[in-house]
Amino acid sequence: MPTIIAVDAMGSDRAPKPEIEGVLAAVREQDVKILLVGREPEVRLALDRHGAADDPRIEIVHASEAITMDDKAAQAVRAKRDSSMRVGLRLVRDGKAQGFITAGNTGAAMATAKMVLGTLPGVERPALAAVFPTATGAAAILLDVGANVDCKPSNLEQFAIMGETYCRGMFGMERPRVGLLSIGEEETKGNELTRQTFALLKQLPINFIGNVEGRDIYTGKVDVLVCDGFVGNVALKTSEGVARLVRYQLKKSLKATLLRQINSFMLRNAFGEFRKTMDHTEYGGAPLLGVKGACVIGHGSSNANAIKNAIRVTREFVEHGVNQKIAEELVRQHTVAAVGALGNT
Repeated sequence: MPTIIAVDAMGSDRAPKPEIEGVLAAVREQDVKILLVGREPEVRLALDRHGAADDPRIEIVHASEAITMDDKAAQAVRAKRDSSMRVGLRLVRDGKAQGFITAGNTGAAMATAKMVLGTLPGVERPALAAVFPTATGAAAILLDVGANVDCKPSNLEQFAIMGETYCRGMFGMERPRVGLLSIGEEETKGNELTRQTFALLKQLPINFIGNVEGRDIYTGKVDVLVCDGFVGNVALKTSEGVARLVRYQLKKSLKATLLRQINSFMLRNAFGEFRKTMDHTEYGGAPLLGVKGACVIGHGSSNANAIKNAIRVTREFVEHGVNQKIAEELVRQHTVAAVGALGNT
């Protein structure tokens, strides 16, 4: 049976164009059925333009309202009860869809997901996990990248457990290396939050390698990087800016020099592979770990490729049973901690 995924058709900056084009690409390449959630007349018209209004793999679910990027998250969640976000997440809660994707207002998406889906047992706060390329060719994840600006050590401890479980479930890593993002490798480096978190992570039965620095995100030295949402979001946005600069400067330099000396076809292929590696749209979006359901949040600037890959990430998340594994691991860690506490009394 195909995986059924609800897609917020009104989320991105240029909605519904990227959503429609991404969905059409996804149903051609993946075994999925898509529930397009949004204002039906607009969505149907966009599908008509592509000759896909009668595609049996795509169903429109009407939602009369849309949350914009300018809306204040808390206010929009309360006021817009028939928003495409809320309707899409209700489809997941009610078992009509197995996952939800939006490229809309991140704060509103997170607040709505927590309210509609609820959190997994024991989860204090969900976390957004972003995927980064590394020099070794393997992926690394950074969490949290924006769901929680202010955190307690216990929050980061749970992020480490959820991120480690995600890596094992999604990427097949046997013992992912977990690092705490800080300003130095020594245990004493960092602020009060990182120092207290370090002590907690040392006690977990995970492959904790200690503090890591920002430059380690891309080296392949670590598989899971843990931080609060403020630090993580700055790291994410900085990385995206640097990637755009590198692509621009490399393209400019190649045009000015090497194109006159090297076969242009080979060069275009090489540059194409480089650009694909550095392109954040290849990773689709960031899963919100810790809620009762697969929820992936993308950039407001997402294009069709990002939407297509967000659908792939959501499908793989569902197929690998990542949520169930996270829930089981959190229960196991809680049990281990409780037994340890009893043993020390």
